Amino acid sequence: RPTYASQVWPAHEPHTHSSPPVRSPLPRAPRIKRARLLPHHAPARSATHETHPPERVVHSSISRLQITSSSVLPRKEAMAAAAAEVSNKRVVLKRHVTGFPTEDDMELVPATARLAVPPGSAAVVLKNLYLSCDPYMRSRMSRHDEPSYVPDFVQGEVLTALGVSKVVESGHQDYKPGDLVWGMTGCEEYTLITNLESHFKINHPELPLSYYTGVLGMPGFTAYAGFFEVAKPKKGDYVFVSAASGAVGQLVGQLAKITGCYVVGSAGSDEKVNLLKTKFGFDNAFNYKKEQDLTATLKRYFPEGIDIYFENVGGAMLDAVLLNMRLHGRVAVCGMISQYNLEQPEGVRNLFCIVAKRIRMEGFMVTEYYGNYRKFEEEMAGYLKEGKITYVEDVAEGIESYPTALIGLFYGRNTGKQLVAVARD
Repeated sequence: RPTYASQVWPAHEPHTHSSPPVRSPLPRAPRIKRARLLPHHAPARSATHETHPPERVVHSSISRLQITSSSVLPRKEAMAAAAAEVSNKRVVLKRHVTGFPTEDDMELVPATARLAVPPGSAAVVLKNLYLSCDPYMRSRMSRHDEPSYVPDFVQGEVLTALGVSKVVESGHQDYKPGDLVWGMTGCEEYTLITNLESHFKINHPELPLSYYTGVLGMPGFTAYAGFFEVAKPKKGDYVFVSAASGAVGQLVGQLAKITGCYVVGSAGSDEKVNLLKTKFGFDNAFNYKKEQDLTATLKRYFPEGIDIYFENVGGAMLDAVLLNMRLHGRVAVCGMISQYNLEQPEGVRNLFCIVAKRIRMEGFMVTEYYGNYRKFEEEMAGYLKEGKITYVEDVAEGIESYPTALIGLFYGRNTGKQLVAVARD
């Protein structure tokens, strides 16, 4: 499975400045809509929202929307504040995780929110439409004695994730109600954002908005930057992609084909292998769970060796790949999902191949390339409209489904990009 260890997010975390709301038990079995192939011409969705009076300031970039007591407001303002109150269900971290995470490590918490920004502030209130489920979030669910590349989630606080949102209210001169954006937001229905440095306006609302959690968002840009900026492909290169049916891998393979490379991918089921060959145009693919000797398997698919390995898995797969790399091969390290739930990570035994074969192995953080995002967005939107890129999503319905959808990533339940549709208006 792919991970976006190639991401590091600004350390603007939620802060709680009031008593915690009453909590309800997590639904045990929310309904999940399975994978679907979205046509590139699917219409975008939009809606209009009312503006509302201001709320108490919470000093963080992603803040809880607080309710001001009407008892201290004039009658007219109190009535307006009451009218502006809306339900705001959110997903919080119940406890830090060791080993494989479960749904019970998270909790769905009912709350209310007022849709307003503090007077004179540059904050915006977002209505979250789609939330992304990404493997890098697993690291954030644990408590680290030494700081990780991305901050830990806070126990009892709302999770944060990448999402597609609509501006409901704004004090920022560059954003107005109705604008569509993607970036970091809370795993909840509404979020107050006080720092918009990591957000992008959506330039192609004619394409499915959910694409901005995937092919037109961080995973798509991760594939693009990792392949072109780190791996530096040449026409005719032999390319191997692990976790190839995931949000990043499916795009790496298709970009490699557009570049004129020979591409093989690995996945964890026969269904996913078929998808790689029939939908995404890979030259070949295999189910790694059915292979007893990965070194021999790769030799069978790459008798002349591998020029580029797009690394999403780590562990035994990386060991086998190193033995099959060609001279001056390149390894773009996006993540290592096979290691995330292990208390003791596996070792790699064949590292001397890096010396003997003069291999360049490089990790990367996609945020270092955000200055080129607009170029990528236009190029990828063109590929989608021309039918040169196909994208598969796995969509869960409702904020209640978020814990189940996120946990499913670590058990291989999803096919394609996993996301949650919070609101479709």
